[in-house]
Amino acid sequence: MKVGLSDNLKKLPPYLFAEIDKAKRQARAQGRDLIDLGIGDPDQPTPKHIIEKLYEAACDPANHRYALDQGMPALRTAIRKWYINRFRVELSQDKEILPLIGSKEGIAHIPLAFLNKGDYSLVPEPCYPPYKGGTILAGGAPFILPLKEENNFLPDLSRIPKSVLKKAKLLFLNYPNNPTSATAEAGFYENVIKFALKYNIIVLHDAAYSEINFDGYKPRSFLEIKGAKEVGIEFHSLSKTYNMTGWRVGWACGNEKVVAALAKVKSNIDSGIFSAIQLAGVAALSGPGEYVDTMCKLYQRRRDLLVDGLNQLGWQVNKPKATFYVWARLPKKYRSSIKFSQMLLEKTDIVLTPGCGFGKSAEGYVRMALTASEDKIKEAVDRLKKII
Repeated sequence: MKVGLSDNLKKLPPYLFAEIDKAKRQARAQGRDLIDLGIGDPDQPTPKHIIEKLYEAACDPANHRYALDQGMPALRTAIRKWYINRFRVELSQDKEILPLIGSKEGIAHIPLAFLNKGDYSLVPEPCYPPYKGGTILAGGAPFILPLKEENNFLPDLSRIPKSVLKKAKLLFLNYPNNPTSATAEAGFYENVIKFALKYNIIVLHDAAYSEINFDGYKPRSFLEIKGAKEVGIEFHSLSKTYNMTGWRVGWACGNEKVVAALAKVKSNIDSGIFSAIQLAGVAALSGPGEYVDTMCKLYQRRRDLLVDGLNQLGWQVNKPKATFYVWARLPKKYRSSIKFSQMLLEKTDIVLTPGCGFGKSAEGYVRMALTASEDKIKEAVDRLKKII
């Protein structure tokens, strides 16, 4: 049988992390001792009290049925309280909060609610791949906003052509940023809100890394800024904050019309998050805050070991204020991020993520994840001494 793919699916580039996984499997099959600084998957376990709540909830037959599309009231209440405590932002748990099967799911699906053929989404680059992928699958076109180091990896909205602005429906943002680790402050968000109001563009802010921060820095929520709820929503996730990547629980919150549109898409695609996982999410959000502080201190020690070690090798790398990524220009004698990453894998058994996987604007950089132990990071620096 001849299987014909849709035009939209054909437009999708290969998913970078799937390619990296394939290379890692091949290397491990050969018995090689890899140090994986590639995909950002926390190496620490989910906190015990969250696991215990999952077990308790999973033992209750009442939680074995279809979940509510809107999410359990208990989870929406926990999210509302968390936003008040963390950001002093008030949300309606009935109209302005929508639980998701991980924030990636909502990010990928939301273009289906707003884009028609010929419409644009404004996508910063380098970027998390689903911003582009979701746009393409919805029949829209990504318009790339290059994030440049000289502009602190913030998009220059003034350079977007008027012809694009007439057809632009969505603006993706992500701070603290993956992969660059850049952060954004109130002044930037204020300008974004003015821009969105002027051109009637919905803002989609991905804040998955807001709780991983260092040196006393506390990232802001887009929704803290006056007028933000008028123009957009924020995506959040328990994946990185509580080491729950495989659990798949996140949410969207903010503008009630945008939230309702995403909910309508989801009601035609999925049947909600397993109720026991939602109750575990409640335990995460309402549990002791000391755990998050402990994780931040752990990542900060790893950050310092890696960045200080790289700089001692002559590799000029800045220390990020947030996220568990280090974004670094290639050493001077290298030009191709994918060739450099392949060379490291072949010669040192170190896995990095090539910048080009996050878009053309990211060429010349690599991303390193702080999701390996301190001993592994020290060993990685020692291995790099032989070739850098």
